[in-house]
Amino acid sequence: MPPLVDSFQRRITYLRLSVTDRCDLRCSYCMPERMTFLPKAEVLTLEELHDLAMGFIARGVTKIRITGGEPLVRRDIIDLFTALGRRLGPKEHGGLAELTLTTNGTQLASHADALAKAGVKRVNVSLDTLDRAKFAELTRRDALPQVLEGIAAAKAAGLMVKLNAVALKGVNEGELADLIAWAHGQGHDVTLIEVMPLGDVEEERLDQYLPLNSVRTELEERWTLTDNACATGGPARYVDVAETGGRLGFITPHTNNFCAGCNRLRVTATGQLYPCLGGGEQVDLRAALRSDDPEAGLAAALDEALRIKPEKHHFRMDARDAAPAVPRHMSMTGG
Repeated sequence: MPPLVDSFQRRITYLRLSVTDRCDLRCSYCMPERMTFLPKAEVLTLEELHDLAMGFIARGVTKIRITGGEPLVRRDIIDLFTALGRRLGPKEHGGLAELTLTTNGTQLASHADALAKAGVKRVNVSLDTLDRAKFAELTRRDALPQVLEGIAAAKAAGLMVKLNAVALKGVNEGELADLIAWAHGQGHDVTLIEVMPLGDVEEERLDQYLPLNSVRTELEERWTLTDNACATGGPARYVDVAETGGRLGFITPHTNNFCAGCNRLRVTATGQLYPCLGGGEQVDLRAALRSDDPEAGLAAALDEALRIKPEKHHFRMDARDAAPAVPRHMSMTGG
C-alpha cells in the first residue's frame, strides 16, 4: 500500500492513538474540574483500536504512541499493548519500530512490568512540579506520591522515562530548573512545553502562558546549554545541559513553530482523525471501520486526511479572554 505523504510532501510515520478521553487528574490547563467525558459506547473497542493501528502500519507508520486522557485507566489496556507489541521488528520488513505511551504516572507502578514485557522501551510522564501541595492544586488531586512511585517503577522495569512539564507563568516557572536537575539526577530526560489554547478550562490562558525562549534565557544564566540535533519523531528541539549531564527539550508551538517537520497524525478514542492538533479538520475513521468494506473505507479516509492536513497550526496567545484555538480539550484529542 502507498505510504502516507501529505500535500506538503511530509511523510507521516508517527501515530498518536488515544484509547480514552477519561483521566484521573483534572489539570487546570487541560480541562475544567467538572469535565464531561464521552459515553463509553462511543469509544472504539480494543479490537477496533488494534485494527486501526494495523491499517496505519500497513501505510508506513513506524511509531505508535498510546495516549488519552490517561491511557492506563482503560480496562485491559495491556492487551492492546501486547497485541501491538507483536508487530515490533525491523522497519525494512514493515514492522513497528517503536511502541510507547504518554501517561500522568498515577497508574504506572502497577503496569510498568507488563508494559516492558509487551515491548515498550520508553514512556513519557507528565510532571509539572515536585511540590506536593502545588501538584494537588494544579491537578486538583493529591497524587504526587503515586506519580513518583510510578516513575521509579518504570525505571526499575528498564523503561526509559522522559518527563513532560508544561511551563506555567506564576505557577511552576520558579522551580523548572530544580525539576530538570532532579530528573537528570534520576537519569530522565525532560521536555518543557508551552501551554496550548485547546478547550475551555475556566482559566485565562494568557495568564498561564510562559514563553520558553525566556525560560531558556534564564536557564542559560545557570547552566551551559548546547544544541543537540537528536530527533525522536516529535516536535521537541533538544539541548544538552553540561552541568547535569542530561538532555532538555523545548516544545514551542507559539515562539518557534515546528510544523514544517510534522510527521504525525492523531486519532481520538472515538476514531476521529485530526491531521493537526491545532486545527478543526477531521476524518471519521470509526465509520470506515464499521462499514461494509473496512479496508477500502480506511484507505479512503486516510487519503482524505492527507489531503486536508494543513501546513501549520495558527495558535495565538496575545489576547485576553480569547476563545480557544479549537473547542475540544487536549484529553479528547489525545495528549
